[in-house]
Amino acid sequence: MQKLAMTAGALLLAAGATAAEKFTSPDGTFSIEALGALGRVSDPCVSPDGKTVLFGIAYENLAENSSNNDLYKLSLTHKNAVPVKITDTPKSENSAVWIDGGRRIAFMYPDSDGKPQMWTMAPDGSDRVQASAHEGGIGGFLLSPDQTKVVLIGNVKYARKADELYPDLPKATGRVIDDLMYKHWDEWVTEIPHPFVGEFKDGKVSDVKDIMADEPFEAPMKPFGGIESFAWSKDSKSLVYVSRKKTGLEYAVSTNSDLYLYELASGSTRNLTEGMMGYDTAPVFSPDGNYLAWLSMEHDGYESDKNRIMVMEMATGNKTDLTADWDYTVDEIAWNPDSRSIYFLAYRDGVKPMFNIMLDGTVSVVAQGEYDYQGLAPAGNGSVVTMRHSMLRPNELVLVTQGKKKNELKQLTGVNDDIFAQITMPTVERRMVETTDGKQMLVWVLKPQNFDASKKYPAILYCQGGPQSAVSQFWSYRWNLALMAANGYVVIAPNRRGLPGFGTEWNAQISKDYPGQNMRDYLSAVDDVKKEPWIDAKHIGCTGASYGGFSVYFLAGNHEGRFAAFLAHAGIFNIEQQYVETEEMWFANWDMGGAFWEKDNAVAQRTFANSPHRFVDRWDTPIMISHGEYDYRILASQGMSAFNAAKLRGIPAEMVIYPDENHWILKPQNAVLWQRLFFRWFDKWLK
Repeated sequence: MQKLAMTAGALLLAAGATAAEKFTSPDGTFSIEALGALGRVSDPCVSPDGKTVLFGIAYENLAENSSNNDLYKLSLTHKNAVPVKITDTPKSENSAVWIDGGRRIAFMYPDSDGKPQMWTMAPDGSDRVQASAHEGGIGGFLLSPDQTKVVLIGNVKYARKADELYPDLPKATGRVIDDLMYKHWDEWVTEIPHPFVGEFKDGKVSDVKDIMADEPFEAPMKPFGGIESFAWSKDSKSLVYVSRKKTGLEYAVSTNSDLYLYELASGSTRNLTEGMMGYDTAPVFSPDGNYLAWLSMEHDGYESDKNRIMVMEMATGNKTDLTADWDYTVDEIAWNPDSRSIYFLAYRDGVKPMFNIMLDGTVSVVAQGEYDYQGLAPAGNGSVVTMRHSMLRPNELVLVTQGKKKNELKQLTGVNDDIFAQITMPTVERRMVETTDGKQMLVWVLKPQNFDASKKYPAILYCQGGPQSAVSQFWSYRWNLALMAANGYVVIAPNRRGLPGFGTEWNAQISKDYPGQNMRDYLSAVDDVKKEPWIDAKHIGCTGASYGGFSVYFLAGNHEGRFAAFLAHAGIFNIEQQYVETEEMWFANWDMGGAFWEKDNAVAQRTFANSPHRFVDRWDTPIMISHGEYDYRILASQGMSAFNAAKLRGIPAEMVIYPDENHWILKPQNAVLWQRLFFRWFDKWLK
């Protein structure tokens, strides 16, 4: 085991004594450089006594092409408290939680081999001790309530290698594949995660056991499942975990995950959600141990179904859907310490407020405004530490306190205040637009800083991905709408059909109707905004990623001269091609309506008949294409096909392929390259 001695006093630095101080705006506008200099606040965790919050701030290092997350703590009781930096190391500390009654902190950090392990340290950052030594590292940890046991996420071998079949071919590299799900998101599946339960004593993890030994199933589920997939019972004798106990083709066509209760003493496992056919995720026991809450979708194969809050009474096994009469999908939950209600986050009317729901289903608003809230860390006495962001500012910590007459909100951090003090930001407005079927659609309109209504501005239509991801007050380091506006563009961001926050009917409409109403919604938004005298109607661009990229490709052949330039990232160009080359077949089946060879399936046939590649003969507008070669959700061949088609048609086109990126652009220098190319392209054709 490693032990690092550090001088705690040397680490007591006020937040902001970092890369952010090196940034100076030359002209007072929000720029690519300003975006890259921002501190990224994450993972608030309140101490057991409710007096201190632990959290992370990450900064990008462009020269090193990496980022580093350090840990901070902040008093919740001192009026003018400032964040105190408690780690300052070459690698990121993550997933930090309080242990031992607040006398120590557990966190993730690499060992000497670079493998992530569980570590502990004193609250001032001193006395760092490596707690786990799991072979290959861990993906997360969760201590039991009595802190005598811990569950670790570790990987187990899954796929066969050629040299195992034929030992006389030790240098053979071929992958032997006989079923689906051989690749997922951005990797070839050679290992899968399993839960390993061990003893935790004197700060060390020992006697670790794979509680799913010899089961070829994931827990947590790839690609995004983490430690939120586990929950310890109050008595620390049982562990609930999430798994979709399927493999290959069966896995590829189903979203039916379940919650399993594992009893440590007997080693027995029981399915708690047998017969519930959609995603069951995010289990959380009530503080009194009487209830288990989780998020649950109803339909197998529909990954964007309404997320319900389900509660099981542990004594009887009775299940209740608390949100049966609430028409929005839930994003995150956390029990109130009194075990009588649950805090939750959900998109509604273009933003993501914080709510509270009683066990009888009564919903109340805890915090709202033109913000999206993220993360729930109850602090007791009706208080919750959370984060909030908008299209104009990234996450900062806030403390929300429920009162008898009104709730109070206090911003706890201003990590990026020094940067924003130098900048005049764009503005954001709500605009209601009538759709072609007579409904009202919320459209966000961002205007450049120092907007002058007497001038004309080029515009960009932003097409959201998902296809059922919110266009709320989101902040993105890749698709930053404020950065687009700061570069002199009016940004049009419609909450078209298929987005959450406007009821389940609005959200579900897009499935099996890719070329339909949502495309008309895009055009309604553009046609409405371009009537304004300050829009240069001859210079409007269109951009988006994933389903947004599909939208760009489709609109390129169906826009009737509305757009002067297009830019698509990671988009679907050929739906038939996409159907047989993607990995999560449940998504393709649900959203496309079936397979293209089902000739008697009218819904599927309509989808494939309207694939963007079928309208290339109508392409007449410059287009830029971007894709990552590690993208196994939508293969880079889709982007290459679109680029080739454009060039063969004589359309001005440009393509950038990232050989080391997946569906997203994550590496700092690639992110800067992406932004520079984005504005170079649109400036060329729209300005």
